[in-house]
Amino acid sequence: MKRRSLISLPAAALAAPHLTDALAAAGFEGPSVVTGNLPVFHERLKDELTFPLAWPNSREHDFRSWRRRARHQFESLLCQPADRTPFEPETIDEQAGPGYRRRQIVFNVTRHSRVRATMLLPDGPGPFPAALLFHDHGAKFDIGKEKLIQPWYDETRLVSARAWADRYFSGRFVGDQLAARGYAVLAVDALGWGDRGGLTYDNQQALASNLFNLGSSPAGLMAREDARTAAFLATRPEIDPHRIAAVGFSMGGYRAWQVAALSDHIAATVSACWMTGLKEMMVPGNNTLRGQSAFYMLHPGLYRHLDIPDVATIAAPRPMFVMGGELDPLFTAEGTAVAYAKLARVWSDQHAGHRLRTKTWPGLGHIYTAEMQDESFTWLDHHL
Repeated sequence: MKRRSLISLPAAALAAPHLTDALAAAGFEGPSVVTGNLPVFHERLKDELTFPLAWPNSREHDFRSWRRRARHQFESLLCQPADRTPFEPETIDEQAGPGYRRRQIVFNVTRHSRVRATMLLPDGPGPFPAALLFHDHGAKFDIGKEKLIQPWYDETRLVSARAWADRYFSGRFVGDQLAARGYAVLAVDALGWGDRGGLTYDNQQALASNLFNLGSSPAGLMAREDARTAAFLATRPEIDPHRIAAVGFSMGGYRAWQVAALSDHIAATVSACWMTGLKEMMVPGNNTLRGQSAFYMLHPGLYRHLDIPDVATIAAPRPMFVMGGELDPLFTAEGTAVAYAKLARVWSDQHAGHRLRTKTWPGLGHIYTAEMQDESFTWLDHHL
């Protein structure tokens, strides 16, 4: 067999006309192999992703068996082992609010982290239906849980949180709105936000690589912590453990359907502004291609098995409401349509089409308006 020699050529030599022609004839990729943060062969990589573990592609005939297998595969790629550390909760503050009590609780979210959660409890004896709230990314790290529950305990964070609510939530705090409707609500900071801060936009990649070196990942750690928080909420005596919803916007919307896939404690899900097909998201110009924030929603190897909406279908046939804005710049219309169709196929197969709702709001972008909130809250009232 004839051996090929690999020769490192200087840029000037590559530019020589006779060499350029010879390299092109030999199928050489050329000097611009990476453009727009994608390799020139990215379409071929996408063609290799057939999502063989998705329910419609699976050889399983029993949906429960498929769901166990799909969840097991998903969990195996989280780079974060299961955790059964006792929660050991401690209430450190409680105050009366307008129709509900405001509470701060410290508990062990994992064996490594003891965190502060904020909780709102409706007046009365309970047990109450509950909403586990997941904050967004937004490249805004000074607040996390405060984006969703008004921080009565910190004036500086309150100013920041009000500005965020004005920008994305029609001036509302989603958690306070739900508490006024009779739901107990709970929110915790993800690693990097609020109490667990120190993160900036530019060092997310460094944090991710360091976690990978330590056998973990930002997305896997966040997923495990969210599932643990769902389990913690189900232990609270004021909560009806059979009526816990996951609610989130943007990255929080991703977290909401993700935790529903991972945890049987979630009875219903409201996800705003985070759903797409993977292939349709990985297109030139998309925000995901910039890296950085994408690490919080990236499980290496997962898409060799399941598409993004396929992960959400692990939660079927439990109720789920997935919505987004028609003009959302983060997700293509094609990606949203592909995802909604995949979700509908699985809920329909399980004779539960009435438990799935998908909606694209005309004229709206990446936002969770008062109208969107009210419609999703009414939907939650019906299912919980």
